[in-house]
Amino acid sequence: MMAVPAGRSVVFVTGNAKKLEEVIQILGDKFPYKLVSRKIDLPEFQGEPDEISIHKCKEAAQQVDGPVIVEDTCLCFRALGGLPGPYIKWFLDKLKPEGLYKLLAGFEDKSAWALCTFAFTAGKDEPVELFRGITEGHIVEPRGPRDFGWDPCFQPDGYDKTYAELPKEVKNSISHRYRALAAMSEHFCKSNNTSPQSKKKKQVD
Repeated sequence: MMAVPAGRSVVFVTGNAKKLEEVIQILGDKFPYKLVSRKIDLPEFQGEPDEISIHKCKEAAQQVDGPVIVEDTCLCFRALGGLPGPYIKWFLDKLKPEGLYKLLAGFEDKSAWALCTFAFTAGKDEPVELFRGITEGHIVEPRGPRDFGWDPCFQPDGYDKTYAELPKEVKNSISHRYRALAAMSEHFCKSNNTSPQSKKKKQVD
């Protein structure tokens, strides 16, 4: 992997300030790069979650002409064979959390999983690396604040509260986004410690 020089900023593609805040909070100060957000209109690719993430990341790297991170989130209903999946944004837009819950009215199985994929590339024509996080749960009648997408109707396994009702720090310690970011952070910390650049830097210090 091509390591990004330490202290370098990486563009995180989002126009959502809340999301940037959450990502920075979860990554903490171990993450070796400064994240800067940029809203980029990417084509809405279709396909399986991994394919979509790779396409989005490559397209963003072309536009930014530098290192980028893109995120893709899916909400997958077992009874619907994994749908809405990557299309959750449109489903939510049209149906709201109540509608998502009603989609499963005819099914006994209300189980679902939230999948978050972060895709990173060091620049144009560089390979794309994927980091995934999954949280299992159930779709329930919406409860809690409405300021974060489908959080009111997703209740993670082992909890009696929805994502929306859980305190931020609890949600951030179990969420699909947390798990994907933890995988990414660990990977970067490792590759940073083993890159020749960081060894050189240590000797200079």
